[in-house]
Amino acid sequence: MSTLALAVRDSTTMLRRNLLHARRYPSMTLNLLLTPVMLLLLFVYIFGDAMSAGIGGGDRSDYIAYIVPGLLLMTIGSTTIGTAVSVSNDMTEGIIARFRTMAIHRGSVLVGHVIGSVLQAVVSVVLVGAIALAMGFRSTDASALEWLAAFGLVAFFTLALTWIAVGMGMGSPNAEAASNSAMPLILLPLISSAFVPTDAMPGWFQPIAEYQPFTPAIETLRGLLLGTEIGHNWWLALAWCLGLTVLGYRWSQAQFNRDPK
Repeated sequence: MSTLALAVRDSTTMLRRNLLHARRYPSMTLNLLLTPVMLLLLFVYIFGDAMSAGIGGGDRSDYIAYIVPGLLLMTIGSTTIGTAVSVSNDMTEGIIARFRTMAIHRGSVLVGHVIGSVLQAVVSVVLVGAIALAMGFRSTDASALEWLAAFGLVAFFTLALTWIAVGMGMGSPNAEAASNSAMPLILLPLISSAFVPTDAMPGWFQPIAEYQPFTPAIETLRGLLLGTEIGHNWWLALAWCLGLTVLGYRWSQAQFNRDPK
């Protein structure tokens, strides 16, 4: 069997293993999915009218259109916390050490985690998007090409955050530490342009909101779905995705290949 065929076979096996774990223990994914859903309900039905006035809109329908792109990307950050916890559990329970001694493709262990987590995150994004549609979100101006680009951005952003989460999980001593180390993936959207424009923030705080991965990705997704100005955000979003993917991959591989203590 060729090296490529071996890698594909073993990666498929590891992917099936991780999907079975997710199906048998869905509570982690569901609990993390509740965070963006609750924020969507809170900001639309409780703060919607007031927040809409703050961004120059007319009513809460304008605000739901504004916040949905940010909450879709926040959903990705939320669900990847489960990835960090799952990887940490594998590390601490000894199964990774067992895999190292078996005649399997070494990269398949991480690839199985990553692909499984990307699929779960995309499904979570679709569920949050469906809830947003039920609440009144509409994207009537987006063309088929823009929808395809939006899906590609979501998938690439998911891949980037998933590799970072895998690195966090491998470097954590236990599941609790992995969950805590991955918390910035939820907190960063809260200090981005997800809920209010960055120019409405205090001047000293604006660089914090602008120079982080979520803001350009949110602005790009917002532009694709709603027709707002994208400007330079698209290439910043792609640069962040590429950089985080490479960083997370190299970090994860280095920890996986390191001799156990």
